[in-house]
Amino acid sequence: MKVIQIVASLSILAISGLAQDIRSNFDHNADFSKYKTYKWVAIKDAGPVDQLTDQQLKGAIDAQLAQKGLMKTEAENADLLIGYQVAITQEKEFSSYSTDFGYGPGWGRGWGYYGGGGSSITSGQTSTIHIGTVGLDMYDPARKQLVWRGAASKTLDPKAKPEKRQKNIDKGVAKLLKKFPPEKKS
Repeated sequence: MKVIQIVASLSILAISGLAQDIRSNFDHNADFSKYKTYKWVAIKDAGPVDQLTDQQLKGAIDAQLAQKGLMKTEAENADLLIGYQVAITQEKEFSSYSTDFGYGPGWGRGWGYYGGGGSSITSGQTSTIHIGTVGLDMYDPARKQLVWRGAASKTLDPKAKPEKRQKNIDKGVAKLLKKFPPEKKS
């Protein structure tokens, strides 16, 4: 459990504006202009993150939502309830390296068809790449419905310094919420 918490925290800290996969979806019948306040809620069964990461992520989201005219509240009558969760996936990456001793079969010195007969050695290496995803959900408590969902995914960089991690969180959240609230189509 402790390992999951650490990796989950690293996933949030690795989110950045470059090479990110951002996805979102929303309820096309929702009137986003009526949402003025929001309240943070915990998503049931969401994996926990450490307190510092939680503060950094919520602070970045709070700042973006404030720029969009939404105000955070602790009141029970908030217009939106929002929560986040994190997930870690793993991908295998295979890298191969080839060393060529000679010209290879069929290529002689002078580019003729005959001659040549070199040799090469190819070696490979596999590595595991951890990919962190932060999902952000917004619910309309009056309608009891999910009205907006977004996710940002990024390859993790566990060696990033704290300042870089905060900058990455800010960039990732800005990119995630760039098109929020969605424009109403006429």
